[in-house]
Amino acid sequence: MVDPTRGVLYPARLPDFHRLGAPDPELAAWFWIPEWDIAPGRSSRQDIVAYPALNLVVEPEGVILAGPTTRVSHRDLRGSGWAVGALLQPAAVAALAEDPASLRDRAHPLAEPGLQRDVAAAMASGEGRRERAVAVLADWLSARAGEIGPAARQANAMSALLMSSGIRTPEEAAGRLAVSVRTLQRMAHRYVGLSPAAMIRRRRLQEAAERLRSGGGDLAAVAAEFGYADHAHLSTEFRAVLGFTPSSYRAATAG
Repeated sequence: MVDPTRGVLYPARLPDFHRLGAPDPELAAWFWIPEWDIAPGRSSRQDIVAYPALNLVVEPEGVILAGPTTRVSHRDLRGSGWAVGALLQPAAVAALAEDPASLRDRAHPLAEPGLQRDVAAAMASGEGRRERAVAVLADWLSARAGEIGPAARQANAMSALLMSSGIRTPEEAAGRLAVSVRTLQRMAHRYVGLSPAAMIRRRRLQEAAERLRSGGGDLAAVAAEFGYADHAHLSTEFRAVLGFTPSSYRAATAG
């Protein structure tokens, strides 16, 4: 099972955080719910190297479709609040965005006041509120997506394969799916908004960061384990996406 904090660079800073299974895994990989209550005058910064996917997010302020990211992102939490999010499968993206690539590194508001109202009511309903909020969001997503066709299912299979640790290159993924590399690229662009190579790079960067936090292995061993050419290649990727080196990250997250 994937660590629910994968992609969170500093898990110790997380507020109350829950990851719940998806009623329909063809539409969402999982649902996530943070809740926070920060003391007045203080804030909690959350640094994220997100999954190569889109997220549907309901907050007290409204509903947004958050696009795929190409760099580390952060949010400063203040006061009290919550969010209910769905990590979308490619099959769901087709019903929400004609061009997910246009949403890279940004979020698009959705005019869905009914959805926001119903999720907010569920989150205010006491014990079992998270499960009820997920059910509301999952039902809305299912109605919006409608019947899932063969192309969307193939896109889901593509995403699952590219997020598998055993896949190192787009060519390998295309061979496993019995499609051309060009077809794989078109599928990723249409259903995710990132290239297959970018999806692989994001997965292995998450995995490498997770391993560095756990303290396992020296930097050369971590680089080799996750498909980097050498320690320098790993360091270049860290600096380009995260803005710091693997060694400084390990030092910052040491227990």
